[in-house]
Amino acid sequence: MIINFNSISEAFLEKFKGGDGGMFSRQFTDRDNKIMLNRLPVGASVGYHKHECNSEIIYILSGEAKCIFDDNEEYFSAGECHYCPKGHSHSLINNSKSEELCFFAVVAEHSK
Repeated sequence: MIINFNSISEAFLEKFKGGDGGMFSRQFTDRDNKIMLNRLPVGASVGYHKHECNSEIIYILSGEAKCIFDDNEEYFSAGECHYCPKGHSHSLINNSKSEELCFFAVVAEHSK
């Protein structure tokens, strides 16, 4: 199955998960997964949240990010991946001074 993100409308999600600013997102969703191509402007963030029934994989396409993962700071950039397993918490922050953060994310639902 091919997912063409160019044919999916981009939405602006203000203060996503309680974060600062907003995130631009193209999303494909089915019963088991949410697959997203996202952009965070300079200074924007995804708020700190817990993955109760799912896990998330974030792969950075361009830019630099700071992640708060279970209250620890992690830094990563293009070509690197962050994983938040079920039961853990994280946030994502574009800490660049001048570059938009572009990333691919997959949220996989788990049975309880």
